[in-house]
Amino acid sequence: MMKQVKFKLPLRSWAIAGGLFLSATAFAQSGSVRGQVKDASGDPIIGATIMANGKALGVTDLDGNYVVNVPQGTEITITYVGMTPKKVKAMDNLSTTLEDDNKTLNEVVVIGYGAVKKSDLTGSVTQIQPDSKNKGLVVNAQDMMQGKIAGVNITTGGGMPGSGASIRIRGGSSLNASNDPLIVIDGVAMDNNGVQGLSNPLSMVNPQDIESFNVLKDASATAIYGSRGSNGVIIITTKRGHANQPIKVSYAGSVTMSMKKKTLDVMTGDEYREFIKKTYAGNQREALALSLLGKANTNWQNEIYRTAWSHDHNVTVSGSQSLGSPKEYLPWRVSAGYTSQEGIVKTSKFERFTTALNLNPHLLNDHLTLNMNAKGMIAKNRYADGDAIGAATRMDPTQPVYDTTSADKDNFGGYFAWRSPGTSLNDPTYPYNRNDLAPNNPVADLMLKNDRATSRDFIGNADVDYQVHGFEDLRFHATAGADIAEGKQNTDVEPTSPLAFYYGSTGFKKSLKRNLLFNAYAQYYHDFKDKYQHHFDIMAGYEWQHFWRKETSRYLSYYPKTNSMHPGEINTDSGQDYNGDGKKEDYKYMTENYLVSFFGRANWNWMQRYYLTATVRADGASRFKKHWATFPSFAFAWRIKDENKFKEIKWLSDLKMRLGWGMTGQQEDIGDYTYIDIYQINTGTNNYYPLTGNGSMIRPDAVNKDLTWETTTTYNVGLDWGLFNQRLTGSIDWYFRKTTDLLNTVDVPAGSNFRNKVLSNIGSLTNMGVEATLSWTILNQQNSKDWFWKVDYNFTYNKNKITKLTGAYNPDYFVPNDKMVPSASTGPRGGAYKVGYAASSYHVYQQVYDQNGKPIEGAVVDRNGDGQITDADRYLYKQAAPPVTMGFSSRLEYKSWDFGFGFRANIGNYVYNDKYASRANMNPAEILAPSNYFANRPRALLSDSWQTNDERALLSDRWVQNASFLKLDNVTLGYSFSKLFNTSISGRVYGTASNLLTITKYDGIDPEVVNFVSNKWVMGIDNNVYPRPMSFILGVNLNF
Repeated sequence: MMKQVKFKLPLRSWAIAGGLFLSATAFAQSGSVRGQVKDASGDPIIGATIMANGKALGVTDLDGNYVVNVPQGTEITITYVGMTPKKVKAMDNLSTTLEDDNKTLNEVVVIGYGAVKKSDLTGSVTQIQPDSKNKGLVVNAQDMMQGKIAGVNITTGGGMPGSGASIRIRGGSSLNASNDPLIVIDGVAMDNNGVQGLSNPLSMVNPQDIESFNVLKDASATAIYGSRGSNGVIIITTKRGHANQPIKVSYAGSVTMSMKKKTLDVMTGDEYREFIKKTYAGNQREALALSLLGKANTNWQNEIYRTAWSHDHNVTVSGSQSLGSPKEYLPWRVSAGYTSQEGIVKTSKFERFTTALNLNPHLLNDHLTLNMNAKGMIAKNRYADGDAIGAATRMDPTQPVYDTTSADKDNFGGYFAWRSPGTSLNDPTYPYNRNDLAPNNPVADLMLKNDRATSRDFIGNADVDYQVHGFEDLRFHATAGADIAEGKQNTDVEPTSPLAFYYGSTGFKKSLKRNLLFNAYAQYYHDFKDKYQHHFDIMAGYEWQHFWRKETSRYLSYYPKTNSMHPGEINTDSGQDYNGDGKKEDYKYMTENYLVSFFGRANWNWMQRYYLTATVRADGASRFKKHWATFPSFAFAWRIKDENKFKEIKWLSDLKMRLGWGMTGQQEDIGDYTYIDIYQINTGTNNYYPLTGNGSMIRPDAVNKDLTWETTTTYNVGLDWGLFNQRLTGSIDWYFRKTTDLLNTVDVPAGSNFRNKVLSNIGSLTNMGVEATLSWTILNQQNSKDWFWKVDYNFTYNKNKITKLTGAYNPDYFVPNDKMVPSASTGPRGGAYKVGYAASSYHVYQQVYDQNGKPIEGAVVDRNGDGQITDADRYLYKQAAPPVTMGFSSRLEYKSWDFGFGFRANIGNYVYNDKYASRANMNPAEILAPSNYFANRPRALLSDSWQTNDERALLSDRWVQNASFLKLDNVTLGYSFSKLFNTSISGRVYGTASNLLTITKYDGIDPEVVNFVSNKWVMGIDNNVYPRPMSFILGVNLNF
């Protein structure tokens, strides 16, 4: 990634390089004074220079340690670029902390196609570096950001090992297209579509390799990415070697124990037997009910959960090789990692092997810089079937796990199963079939299905940056990158499994994708060096990306050899007969799309006080008939602190105002050929008409030639501030985002298209919000010798509202949300899109309650007053996405000890409790179903004793529950050491507890609910979500 003009980072490299040269001789002498240099956070400083009497004596090593040959009591000066020099009296084992010097502080923030000093930022950009001392359970990169950044809401996909996450930056800007941010890893803009075994781009990088996250939030920052920037951009920079650094070897490892935190409160076996006896006392089905009860006391949730063990290991070797000149050197870094994570649901497991290589040579007297990265990963997943989680809450607790007495027990794998007559199977060895309407035995779900995936991924890039000799104001930069991933998921289900009884199932799905990228840009920058300190730079470039994907799959099931009509024959086959020879092949699907872009940026500042930035990007996408669109942005920043009167305020160390406007686009997750006439061959036994040829029929797909981009226009006002020499810092931003030409699949009139549902541009929505951050260093070297204490807080408020829909001239017009579907619903959706409401709103009936606050069965409000209860009486109620999110963390250190914790809160989010809604019917005809099986009920619903489960009961707003929460994400205690056993080994040991505490009113297992539906993360329906475990971690970091 190109390092933009006028930043001073190379000065630090010079300090390290020169100091390390000096230290080579100093360390060879018999030093009489030893010490260590740290920064304000307690981390060692590499390359700090130790001076006495104006002469450099040496530098600190990789652990911040130094040895100098001076008498004790000598005044020495310790300096490091970007920090305030410090004079101390030399003494053995002296620990010195350097503070940031705001006059020379030059923190570099990576932005799109370049980098800039933090003080010069005009857009809303947040940079965080992973906190190595205050973190919880970290498996994927998103775990390091959760709760740490204002405006960024991360909800992991439950506790499944290696699971992905829903990431939303400043709310969702789309209805049916992607709401995921663009991920850029070392300059390579990723494809958000994964392959089998890889949940999202963030799972492709080992968290231990990550140097920093830079989150671009407003359009003035993201417009440089054009049509892929509407949902924000997360730029990940991985670690590199350092100039003139001696070889450094480090190890980081941990062991984790995880366990279930909470289960759904359902009846025990004894309670259920009493419940059935009371329910059917005197009922004509009493004898049948009592005969079906078992004698066991099975806690089915305990049967599927376990204490899970995981471990993680990472080794890193880094260094630097001189290339003959002080300004020519080759820093390098290589790492390898292994992660093994068991899930708390039996059979689930995730393994990952990673390796990374970075070479960063500086050549031609530091005018030519190369940066080459290669990252490889192999991941292996074993999936637990999701049905087991729901079945464990429904299965009759009076039945045993195993069947040891039935004559046909082997047909069911030796597991208990609800049966029905087996005559339809036409197999004399199968007197009974599985009862398809009854809950599955959850243990059988897990043990009789082998669902596993293996995935491989390679991300590589090569950057070339050349500063023209003799005309150093001009740079040329080029990047070539590739992301190549392959995943294959094999699924084998035994014929004894309730998931594919009698026939079994075997098959695979395989994906291969290639994302190729090339970009090049030129940048001219100039400091005028006049009294107004004018600075100007301009950049212009070109980018080409090609996204290609191929999928193959095939699933088969077979009749057993004992079947009297089709012995050993194929039952189902998802393959395709492509050439008409009567032989099926693997199903194949290939697609591709291109993105060609021209982009530019101009920066101007006056007196290092007033800043203007303008960007523009023209994108040409193959997904639309009208290929090209332009996305501009403008931003202004004013460093108020540098105004004369404000300079005199000693306690005010920073004050800057930011204004921004810009436009970005959206084209993800809409398909590649929606404007092109496409035809498909019909398949299936009822789709052949033997009039000509082989009788295959070809039908057209839905087409919309007028489809165009979603476009988001953003306004942003921000204020950055700092007090007391930056010990107390913060920022506040107000933003307004409007997205037009929303993409969504909608119903169309019969005969107007080839299908009844067509992807269309249907309206607009807005997001308006406020973000605030606060960071306070309460104790450091300035006011305490041995203590360090820092707290961080972030707050976000976001209001999402649909402002226009096609057909919205009718105030009752709405579009069903096809992704919010209750499990027991046979048609109606649980959510809808309607003007004036949030995109994640629920579409439900208004429940009527008695004077004691108890819901009255079947009583809902006739909201339109027509005297009857119909679908028209449903209304938009609450929302799944939280309007308010907060994060709070703290780290306290005393000498070598450190203690940290992190809290996270969501306020105003609601969840449809599907676990309750689908099990509320206590009618005896429903408890003992007509097909003769029992299903358990949540204990909390027994007192209501509802006798129906019609649409009004199922879609009552009583099931939409307040899921606001406060979570204690992690608590960590650590101890740092040096010279372990009188060796050069230093490091840290720590213990962490993760997901310890949740405070909420929600009745379900976890108020943080998200599901992966149709390749999109959907919030709000609590059904079979993999529970997040409580974890305890013991880890060690070693530096050799």
